[in-house]
Amino acid sequence: MTITHPPTPGTALWVYAHPRRGSLNDRLFREGTAALSTRYEVLTSDLYARGFDPVLGARDLGDLAEEPVNIPELVGERYTRGELPADVREEQAKLAAAELLVVQFPLWWYGPPAILKGWFDRVLTSGFAYGDIDPELGVPRRYGDGGLVGRRALVVVTAGEDARSIGPRGISGDLESLLFPLTHGVLWYVGIETLDLHVVHDADALGAAGVDQEVERLRKRLRTVDTEPARRFRRLRDGDYRETRALRADLLPERIDLGIHLAPPDWS
Repeated sequence: MTITHPPTPGTALWVYAHPRRGSLNDRLFREGTAALSTRYEVLTSDLYARGFDPVLGARDLGDLAEEPVNIPELVGERYTRGELPADVREEQAKLAAAELLVVQFPLWWYGPPAILKGWFDRVLTSGFAYGDIDPELGVPRRYGDGGLVGRRALVVVTAGEDARSIGPRGISGDLESLLFPLTHGVLWYVGIETLDLHVVHDADALGAAGVDQEVERLRKRLRTVDTEPARRFRRLRDGDYRETRALRADLLPERIDLGIHLAPPDWS
């Protein structure tokens, strides 16, 4: 069974995770969605404002809660039956419609806020975002394939540190590596290509002029988001991870960094 959900051209979903009104993130969200709406129908998921429950629990599992099967399979069964909670079904419908996904959040403890992680936990269910097998290759349709293939994502993140301290040699680690679980382990896993990160550094120290500058920089980025090249990773279906799911020994044998999972320049 193929579970791909073709997106609706001209539709975007902006998922926003910040609790404070009047903050830098709030202004980026309001100004960003307004700018994007000149070219897209923009759907929004303001997770804190709507009180989204991030905890995957009994209501997601329903009558299957006590079954001795792993939780992703149980939630997938509930999706197939059409029995997922209404808030999850609403988010899945918005995501299924969107050809562009914008995910915006502040960097907390070197990752997204828990409410956003919970959104992924509850919304990207088996049966909806992944779970079937490529009929020709016999491999799972994951990592560059899956239910949400054909979409692109822009990750907008604010960080309280400068580009050096959260860069390749910084004490906080490289931001690209810190967010690899999101860009590769979540989005690419279900077939969503990512654009280069949009990072606001020193977010806690920006004055009024700095905030204005960052708002304009985001507006400018959104004006060309349609034509940006995606930053693609290697696809599982191409055989680079044959048998062991580790990158083949003949590919970049001298390296062990996360960059080995980026697709080569001639990938198509």
